Amino acid sequence: MDDIVAQAMARWPDVPAVYGWLRLDRRGRWLVKGEPIGHRHTVDFIGRNYHCDALGRHFFQNGPQRVYVDIDHYPHVLWLDGTPDGEASFVTHAGARVEHVRRAWVHAVDGVVVEFDQAGSTQAAWGSVLDRDLPALVDCITDARGRALDASAWERLLEGRAPGCRLSTGGTSVPVDLLAPQLPCGFVREPRPAPGEEACT
Repeated sequence: MDDIVAQAMARWPDVPAVYGWLRLDRRGRWLVKGEPIGHRHTVDFIGRNYHCDALGRHFFQNGPQRVYVDIDHYPHVLWLDGTPDGEASFVTHAGARVEHVRRAWVHAVDGVVVEFDQAGSTQAAWGSVLDRDLPALVDCITDARGRALDASAWERLLEGRAPGCRLSTGGTSVPVDLLAPQLPCGFVREPRPAPGEEACT
């Protein structure tokens, strides 16, 4: 969090939150009332001050005011990045490097979904890999014997019939399974004010 934001929160602690204005789409773009934010410094500012509360609602801390975020897909969009040793790793749409991946899932429509640890938080975070990076990620997924997946193995994985597959990124190897509809992600896609809560909408 930026120092200027923390100072504003301390000075004005009771500013009503904003709901229904800011959205994160599945390509990692911020949109205000449906219009993408194109100003680079504004995008970076939102990313540095993007957090999650105890109820699983994601928000941008805009000075003293929380601006809750509607989420189209998952709370984070992950970009595949290379490291100096040539091994792939992830960076979030907000510019934070993913340090530890816990688990991964694949789905024919949703692509690759990853559970990971956020720096400075005990909460697990959830992200979907940007669609344009999926072809490069193929080489990071192997079967139970460490072999690259051929077309037949990919078909079995997407049908939930390929136990033991692994995703290797950032120096770690984690299980990768078929994404199930009941996956307990625990985040709120469309935060709205509680009954009686003073809020800006």
